[in-house]
Amino acid sequence: FPFPYTPYRIQEQFMEALYGALEAGRVGIFESPTGTGKSLSLICGALSWLRDWEEKRRQEEARLLALGAGGQDGLTPQQAPPGSADTAGQPDWVAAFVQKKEERDMLNRLKEEQIRRKKREDRLEEIRHNVHLKYAAKRKRCEEDEAKRLLQLSKEALSQGAGESALDQLDHNEKELILAEYESDDEKKLVSGLEEDDDDLEEEHVTKIYYCSRTHSQLSQFVREVQKSPFGKDTRLVALGSRQNLCVNEEVRSLGALQLINDRCMEMQKNKHEKKSNEENEGKKRCVSRTVCPFYSYEQMQFLRDEVLMEVQDIEQLVSLGREIKACPYYGSRFAIPAAQLVVLPYQMLLHEPTRNAAGIKLKDQVVIIDEAHNLIDTITCIHSAEVSGSQLCCAHSQLSQYMERYRKCLKAKNLMYIKQILYLLEQFVAMLGGNVNQNPGCQAVSQTGTVLKSINDFLFQSQTDNINLFKVQRYCEKSLISRKLFGFVERYGGPASAVKTNKENQKLAGLQNFLLTLQQGSDKEGTPQSPPMEAEHDQLQTASPLMQIEGFLSALTNANQDGRVILNRQGTVGQSSLKFLLLNPAVHFAKVVEECRAVIIAGGTMQPVADFREELLCGAGVDSARIVEFSCGHVIPPENILPIILCSGPSNQQLEFTYQTRDLPQMMDETGRILCNLCNVIPGGVVCFFPSYEYEKQVYGHWEKTGLLSRLAVKKKIFQEPKKASQVEQVLVEYAKCIKRCSQTGGQMTGALLLSVVGGKMSEGINFSDDLGRCVIMVGMPYPNIRSPELQEKMAWLDKTMPRAAGQAPSRVLIENLCMKAVNQSIGRAIRHQKDFASILLLDHRYTRPAIFNKLPQWIRERTQVKPAFGSAFAELRK
Repeated sequence: FPFPYTPYRIQEQFMEALYGALEAGRVGIFESPTGTGKSLSLICGALSWLRDWEEKRRQEEARLLALGAGGQDGLTPQQAPPGSADTAGQPDWVAAFVQKKEERDMLNRLKEEQIRRKKREDRLEEIRHNVHLKYAAKRKRCEEDEAKRLLQLSKEALSQGAGESALDQLDHNEKELILAEYESDDEKKLVSGLEEDDDDLEEEHVTKIYYCSRTHSQLSQFVREVQKSPFGKDTRLVALGSRQNLCVNEEVRSLGALQLINDRCMEMQKNKHEKKSNEENEGKKRCVSRTVCPFYSYEQMQFLRDEVLMEVQDIEQLVSLGREIKACPYYGSRFAIPAAQLVVLPYQMLLHEPTRNAAGIKLKDQVVIIDEAHNLIDTITCIHSAEVSGSQLCCAHSQLSQYMERYRKCLKAKNLMYIKQILYLLEQFVAMLGGNVNQNPGCQAVSQTGTVLKSINDFLFQSQTDNINLFKVQRYCEKSLISRKLFGFVERYGGPASAVKTNKENQKLAGLQNFLLTLQQGSDKEGTPQSPPMEAEHDQLQTASPLMQIEGFLSALTNANQDGRVILNRQGTVGQSSLKFLLLNPAVHFAKVVEECRAVIIAGGTMQPVADFREELLCGAGVDSARIVEFSCGHVIPPENILPIILCSGPSNQQLEFTYQTRDLPQMMDETGRILCNLCNVIPGGVVCFFPSYEYEKQVYGHWEKTGLLSRLAVKKKIFQEPKKASQVEQVLVEYAKCIKRCSQTGGQMTGALLLSVVGGKMSEGINFSDDLGRCVIMVGMPYPNIRSPELQEKMAWLDKTMPRAAGQAPSRVLIENLCMKAVNQSIGRAIRHQKDFASILLLDHRYTRPAIFNKLPQWIRERTQVKPAFGSAFAELRK
């Protein structure tokens, strides 16, 4: 394997196992602790396989073409293409003719493929070496823009004389709000917006690797690793992202909310196509410049695609390139998918089928690597669960009924029928929450509060909506773009009150009121009238069309009855109440990925415990256990660089057991404080202490403040607390690191800092406490999930019903332990980040010694863990 430096032995093992799994088309669960160079091993192992695979295919192709060119009669029997075997009862000459035809077709296909590949490679070569070409495209673009601007100016000068009436304009603007006749197929083209050059689009997808991770920063880091690797020069890589990350149109970007950005983008594309048909009467249409995106130019995006395939670029580089050549990176990067060898994308994009299809990702016979996959099951569950509040339901109902009233005369019967069905669904859903759609959701009190769980079928029967075909409604929403039209309608006519105005005078008035309102709001960023501040609830909902959320909920209801539950959450008022769909069986949505792909690799730094991936996700998705491979490697640090201790009792011999019943006792909180005080006296640098929840951390902190223990701690370490707001995390971490650095340089009484964190919070994942930032990680108690939550109880019941018992334990019990230990493993894995790092890990709770729990620690930590019944001997070990 080519590698930028001499790999560790475990990296070699990792790459060998990975290569084997890809070659054999397996589903692999790969674990390699952070700090062991997992990304590089993934890159070098997977791309080595891809290179060999392409080489093999080329040789095979060349051999077949040579045979064909040599005019040999037929291929030798073992090379006969599948399906050409002599079919029983056919005369020999027929079979021979069929075989001949199949061979000819295959040869022609191979030739075409070769020509296409040659063309693509030549084009990239040409761009690589021809600087003039690069700038020609840019110059052409600037000239076009200038010509357009002059044309626009002259037209405006002409029309000023004509004194165009605002009414005509309003009518034109309104036309686009009316739903097109449903059942037409031309929408397909309208949405994809790519009808310009169809033959170019149908580009064949080469064998490729899809690499997914959780966040954009993890993806950027991965792309940088590829750039540094031996494959950095000649790999065709494309990074995909959301419009929020890739849009370069400032007007659209400034909308902020993802849903709004998506909406505006789609609307601008639609305008582009309408604009084409309206080119001749453009003089009348003054709003052109605002509604068409200047970056959505087919030629420029083709150019961007070639640039992207030519050299490896991460998302930041892609965006600046898009700005420079005035091409949309979001669509340009999608054009590059077919020819790319490595596609890097956030895993929500790959795991959600509609998003996958929209992006043009084809998984057939491709390789998928899912990195940072320790919470893959939760991710799939979240992506496919959906929640709508009572106020969203009421708001959507009010908007949709006003829309229907206004355009009733222009809408075709099919449209009206579907709108009425959606309105009926909304009414019934609100009734299920104990409310009425025609009253203000914020003022209707709910009589029976609490949470009720129902199966999908029960929910549909009880809400009397089982007679409506949700699949058809869902398809209608998708095809007719109704939520987008509704959003445009609400945007134009502001709040719920000002929407129903019938005669033209009133329309003008409403428009004027809205205009004055925007002025008074300091000309809101959107550049569109905002709804008047009707009720507090409506304000937050105006951020995106509530019907969008509801479409997600409707499509969730089309899951199979046994795979999910509907949760009715009735709180104070109807507006605060909500309906939530909870997916119980993530395997149904993962099955598609596993079936279509050649190989799937699920990788992470800490995958322990692995059982739930195997049982719940893979076996549940119908993967044959013979196809599953597991690989786990140790750490690269020497054994003496890590000291994990399970501590069963504190300095005053108080047994450590942080259950819900005992952890609030003053003596438990005092004992925890004493342990920390002792440790902070001897441990240099940073100490990170994890609590099971924000509430408990706050409670303990308050108790220590009262007893004066906090000021004793503060003598040795400056104390930091994890903030609840994600935006403040960065700042706290910077201060924490600065303080540790300052103490190590100046010496003196204070030796560093103590960071009080929360398991599953902002600092337990993805943040490195390397070197002095984390010389000791302390875990207070066991972070079991809240067993009283209705969602968790339902999941436990479902597991007990559908999964086999493992080693005499009920699957629900195993789930609770797995959730707890996954969280622990994520948190304690933060301390050791590279080969020369060292740290101690302290688990405060005697329950960690139970075999079922102990065996779920990562192997490299488990092998070195010491169990200390008393504090004295543990303290002695730490001092050493």
